[in-house]
Amino acid sequence: MIRVAIIGATGYTAAESLNILLRHGATEVTCLTALPEECGHIRDIFPALAGRLDLPVESVDLETIASRADVALCCLPHKVSMQFVPKMLSAGLKVIDFSADYRLKDIAVYEKHYQKHTDPENLAHAEFGLPELFRRQIQGARLVANPGCFPTGATLAIAPLLKNGMIRTEDIIVSSVTGVSGGGKNPSHTFHFPNMNENVLPYAVGSHRHAPEMEQIASAVAGKPVTILFQPHVGPFDRGILSSVYCTPTTQLPQNQLIELYQSFYRSEPFVRVLTTPPAVKHVAHTNYCHVYPAISKGRFVCFSAIDNLVKGAAGQAVQNLNLLYGLDETLALI
Repeated sequence: MIRVAIIGATGYTAAESLNILLRHGATEVTCLTALPEECGHIRDIFPALAGRLDLPVESVDLETIASRADVALCCLPHKVSMQFVPKMLSAGLKVIDFSADYRLKDIAVYEKHYQKHTDPENLAHAEFGLPELFRRQIQGARLVANPGCFPTGATLAIAPLLKNGMIRTEDIIVSSVTGVSGGGKNPSHTFHFPNMNENVLPYAVGSHRHAPEMEQIASAVAGKPVTILFQPHVGPFDRGILSSVYCTPTTQLPQNQLIELYQSFYRSEPFVRVLTTPPAVKHVAHTNYCHVYPAISKGRFVCFSAIDNLVKGAAGQAVQNLNLLYGLDETLALI
């Protein structure tokens, strides 16, 4: 049985991770930690877990975590994770980190969008946890950087075109709409219910921190530098991300051949479904699936994807990575 610790156990992604792990069968959740002011019993923090998990949420203690767990899901915020990840790795744990602290390989890019990076040693060997594109590297990792939700959906929407050199790489546009859970558990003015109800708005214009992550993954897939203009929006729903990606073709294809290209590319992927009509966030809610649909409009490719930001965009993808780390069926607990 694989013993799992959840670090930062009181947030949305932690709750989603627990719901998945409780039906896993090959794992046991043995340790939950949080800041002292957030500690208590998990059933009081998340009443839906009452009767399903009998564990306290305790203050972070690295020795306790190391003695109780084999792998840690680190659900801490950006800039906080790297204070704890090196110690957990040194104690012999494997770590799947949900923050951005180990995603961006260029430290200068990370520091431009976040803060000074304090763990370049572990950053150098962290593997990017998008299984559909980097499965082999993940299987041998000790530290997995779980991808951001927006980069997951947007990259899967165009990976077949990037891999086959079928689009210009200097003028890709990504427009995404996320549900309010993307803003995290802590309340904010923007995401306050009276402001969000029956409302949609753009945010982080020209400055969203997932843009360089998108460019990094897309460049790795394409084998050359990729430039992406990314604009996120938030809508009045709990969960889900719908991404629309606009690309200029270098090769023209009829619609049926475009669909066949995607079906061939994702044929062996258990969690990517290629549709023949546009996707919807409601159809992937509470699942680890990504629905994609490529189309042609006025001589351009318009590629769509839908994911649940809390599952394929976070917790489900983390469990998918955990399964890969331990040589388990990749779909365990996820279908």
